[in-house]
Amino acid sequence: MREFTDGSTAIVRGALDAGCTFFAGYPITPASAILMQMMRELPKVDGVAVQGEDEIASIGMCIGATLAGARAMTATSGPGLSLYSENIGLAIIGEVPLVIVDVQRLGPATGGATTVGQGDCSSRGGERPEATRSSRWRRRRWRNVIR
Repeated sequence: MREFTDGSTAIVRGALDAGCTFFAGYPITPASAILMQMMRELPKVDGVAVQGEDEIASIGMCIGATLAGARAMTATSGPGLSLYSENIGLAIIGEVPLVIVDVQRLGPATGGATTVGQGDCSSRGGERPEATRSSRWRRRRWRNVIR
């Protein structure tokens, strides 16, 4: 059966199907839909979803939850991903498995009239190995999350 859905819903369903048990995030457009859906759906499967006081606290909680045995995920957008950078380094150095969903903005949202939304893809620098998956089709997004 075919169903019309959006990318955020596909990400949430994929995370739940993959056994995600912890989610922490901070409301930032356009990633807020994932936060709200995870807060509604995770308790139904005995998981925990938390809205952190900021992006830095959210990724820190996910790292701690993973070290305690949970399957953790967080979601953010461009500026939030920048705030995640130090803790992403910590997770990489500590070999902490963690799913970070970067919900890209469609175009300039911070006042730069010629800035495109794809800047998030190249913001990590490349000094450390990272598994990165990207998809423009919703069905592939769901498959990428459960892999």
